[in-house]
Amino acid sequence: MVKEGFLWTLRILVGGLFIFSGLIKVNDPVGTSIKLEEYFDVFSNDIAGFFFYLKPFALYIAVFLVVIEVVLGVMLILGVKSRFTVWSLAGMIVFFTFLTFFSAYFNKVTDCGCFGDAIKLTPWESFYKDLILVVLIGILFLFQMDLPKSSPKWANVSVMLIGIIALSLSIIAIRNLPFIDFRAYKVGVDIEQNMLPSAPLQYDYVMKKGEETLVFDQYPSDESLEFVEMKLKNPEALPKISDFAAWNSDGDFSPQLFVGNKLVFLVSNYLKMNEASLVKFDELFSNLSNAPIELVVMAAATEEEIGALITERNWNATGVQADATVVKTMIRSNPGLMAIKEGVVIGKFHFNNAPDASSVLDLFVK
Repeated sequence: MVKEGFLWTLRILVGGLFIFSGLIKVNDPVGTSIKLEEYFDVFSNDIAGFFFYLKPFALYIAVFLVVIEVVLGVMLILGVKSRFTVWSLAGMIVFFTFLTFFSAYFNKVTDCGCFGDAIKLTPWESFYKDLILVVLIGILFLFQMDLPKSSPKWANVSVMLIGIIALSLSIIAIRNLPFIDFRAYKVGVDIEQNMLPSAPLQYDYVMKKGEETLVFDQYPSDESLEFVEMKLKNPEALPKISDFAAWNSDGDFSPQLFVGNKLVFLVSNYLKMNEASLVKFDELFSNLSNAPIELVVMAAATEEEIGALITERNWNATGVQADATVVKTMIRSNPGLMAIKEGVVIGKFHFNNAPDASSVLDLFVK
């Protein structure tokens, strides 16, 4: 009886964690695919070149992984195909543990994306989390003969329905924007404010004097001390946005972006931009031509490519360049649209949901 209760508790813990992790990523499969592309880049350089050829399929792999996480978690809790479920979970956790160890030890990918953008873990935190799961799943693996041998029909049907729902939500999130935005550029955020520390940064100064290690709150004036390192005491105060930048041939455009009304057309990959959607934006920008709103085309592209796009579409816009990772973080759409008023994000739109002029005007007059 005690063993049954213990195994049931493990099933709830492990299954619940996989469901939680999967649902967070179902919310933003594009973000998961971006993280996979990072891993494929690293692995293609450090392990085997064939990983590079997986990059075009990153989104499909991401959807499969996030849906299977949810499904396996539900199967474990409901006792559906227990032997298959435990073997599958064991395989997944061994793979994930390898990824997180590789990231932590070689400092290659600084965020594993285990819980999307909702909960940020350092590489070592992710690895330790996976080690705990290895132990828990290992126990289930050892006692798999004591797990349910069969499951009622309603449990099998439930697993199928939950799988369909998870897949459907993933597709909806891809074709629109994440249901819940956990990123630093979500609606309501003051971008410029997020680029500043939330409090004065405090450091410990580690020094050596002979064989003795000393720690100071202030940098010591004693010249006989040898500097070792600075340790940040309040990392929670670090800026939420540390890499934002927009520029053109005139220089840094970032300060101007935070003044007045800006409608920012974002392109994270010029070659992969959905060109069919540009017609909708042509109409929108034309109807807003007399509005007190400045159109900015912000793209991870060359200045020539940005200029050509503006000229070909006959847009009255200012072109600026940006880093691809920054643009992908700002919006999960290529292209996408962001409305900014005095530096505050007031609206974000996927190209499938391009707004009309009246909707945009309503945003700025609120």
